[in-house]
Amino acid sequence: MRNVAKVTTAVLAAGALTLGLSACGSDKDSASDTSGPLIVAASPTPHAEILNFVKKNLAKKAGLDLEVKEFTDYVTPNTATEDGSVGANYFQNQPYLDDFNKKNGTHIVPVVTVHLEPLGLYSHKIKKVDDLKSGATIAVPNDTVNEARALKLLAADGLITLKDGAGNDATIKDIAKNPKSLKFKELEAAQTPRSLGDVDAAVINGNYAISSDLKPAKDALVLESAKDNPYGNFLAVKKGGEDDPRVKKLAKLLTSPEVKKFIEDKYDGSVIASF
Repeated sequence: MRNVAKVTTAVLAAGALTLGLSACGSDKDSASDTSGPLIVAASPTPHAEILNFVKKNLAKKAGLDLEVKEFTDYVTPNTATEDGSVGANYFQNQPYLDDFNKKNGTHIVPVVTVHLEPLGLYSHKIKKVDDLKSGATIAVPNDTVNEARALKLLAADGLITLKDGAGNDATIKDIAKNPKSLKFKELEAAQTPRSLGDVDAAVINGNYAISSDLKPAKDALVLESAKDNPYGNFLAVKKGGEDDPRVKKLAKLLTSPEVKKFIEDKYDGSVIASF
């Protein structure tokens, strides 16, 4: 039996609508049945890759039955965790989760932070940021937190200036100064790598960059600093799931020396262990 299920966004969306956020799950759902496998929703890269390393090399010895489900969007992993379809997820950071819980009435909480994927600015048309011409178009993620994160990255490199007080919900309306008259194309985060042929540059989340054969540490024109970065990715559960013994085992394995070495060896600085 395959333990990794790749699920299309269309099917996931239909499932989410059918189940609804109010569904609590049956007595046999993934969240309540702690005797069964721990099913974890994850983005394919690097989250599912890291989980599958744990599954293959560490889980059996620790007595953990782990199943990994891959999701390509940033919504369904949380709704599936909320309704009990999965027991945990691994794909997001704290600002994103805070915004998601607030907007959707969900009750997802972090368990342990595992890694950071630095956000980067990429281009197929220029070799350095100084080559951006007046009026150039930059694609940015359109979800609240990642758009703000993208704008902060551009501001840190002097391409724009944000208004005082612009925070984790900043949008292009919060740009105070735009000396190159840059234009912005707001896209779903997963679509930003595909836009590189149509725009002058794109701000791309680390997981989508890696899955599109981009190497953040090498290919990014500008890369987010890892120092004091609030966007570490963590294992998360529905509130109350922190006490699940399976979750505790996985949290320990995800922050083990073996996983740290795997991250360092496989991603060569494009994914950074946070423990």
